[in-house]
Amino acid sequence: MDGYYKRFADSELNDRLERAGAVLVRGPKGCGKTETARQQAKSEIVIDDSEAIRQIMLIDSQILLAGETPRLIDEWQEQPSLWNTIRHAIDNRQQTGQFVLTGSANPEEQANLHSGFGRLAAMNMRPLSLYESKLSTGSVSLKSLLKSALPKLEYEAHNNPLSAIADWICVGGWPAHIKLSSDQALFAMRDNVELMVEVDLSRVSKKKRNPLRIRRLMRSIARNIATEASIETLRRDVGGSDGDMAYETAVDYISALERIMILENLDAWSTHITSAATLRKARKYHFVDPSLAVAVLGLNQQRIMDDILYMGFLFESLVLRDLRIYAQHNDAKVYHYRDSSGKEVDAIVEKRDGSWAAFEIKLGFNAVSEASKSLLDFARIIDTENGSPPTSLNVITGSGFVSRSADGINVIPVTALTA
Repeated sequence: MDGYYKRFADSELNDRLERAGAVLVRGPKGCGKTETARQQAKSEIVIDDSEAIRQIMLIDSQILLAGETPRLIDEWQEQPSLWNTIRHAIDNRQQTGQFVLTGSANPEEQANLHSGFGRLAAMNMRPLSLYESKLSTGSVSLKSLLKSALPKLEYEAHNNPLSAIADWICVGGWPAHIKLSSDQALFAMRDNVELMVEVDLSRVSKKKRNPLRIRRLMRSIARNIATEASIETLRRDVGGSDGDMAYETAVDYISALERIMILENLDAWSTHITSAATLRKARKYHFVDPSLAVAVLGLNQQRIMDDILYMGFLFESLVLRDLRIYAQHNDAKVYHYRDSSGKEVDAIVEKRDGSWAAFEIKLGFNAVSEASKSLLDFARIIDTENGSPPTSLNVITGSGFVSRSADGINVIPVTALTA
């Protein structure tokens, strides 16, 4: 399709359709789920809460499944009982690749969804990575870093000025925004945030939530992005004339933001270490795309460049978005590490087989030396008798060269990275 950005999700969806009767594609509104599904679907239907759809559901919901396969069923969660209709159809047909289900929210908590085990596969989608947006050369793959392969050194620098990086942060990876200016993209994202707050959050459950407090909570998360801010910190930050947000309310609101898939927090990594320090388990807060943080705070490209420290946190969130996309393509997950002594690593990418690589993320090239030392110190405390050593130690930067230090640290500009 003209204007379609090829994605790692294309092959991931194809693989799942070959082995499952249906594939559930989950992701935030606007990340491109429907267009990706359309690349492989032979027919489609959009499910809504209209009277016509409700009547069909009452008479014979199988009518909605009639069509050439794979059949795309978009926004299926608007009629949660359709899940069981699809499950039974797959049982009866005994064929793979029948349906692709897309939706930007999980169904209501009360929905009676029987397990789709053995029938349905699930995959997550996020906004576009820099590589998928054609902003990265892809000369260094995460796959190679997880196999201990040495990256090919480059002698031509990735000259990415701060203004360009700030632009990528503001525009984000939303397909509809890619060709917009940063100001246009942020205006569009602010409108999207208002719809999320006023409409989408009320649709994921029957529970009524206070839009003003949701906005305050999102701003607090944005201010604390890439940190281990506790729920206690967030709920006090939300405060106002009506006092701190109740702990239970903060938990519920965070859960609701996760259910519409705009909040994707980073869990802590667990491993055996030889140090006397203990591992910390706090999650780090991240939006699924850093442009959300910029939008909810009402910032713009120039204002984040004026606060270089905060821009560093946003850059970390940008890189983590991409690492998550690349990791998923390699059957891996992304974590962060921190222990009680204060030693931390921005990202640990671990495969199911236990192989893993460590990453520090630094906006400025001048921080590479300190980041390299930190990675080496971290690697020394890993208990390799009870776990595997890292396949690679890496520093991801905003600009510079693809290089490798005498100590074995790979230095990789973000615009050289791919899956």
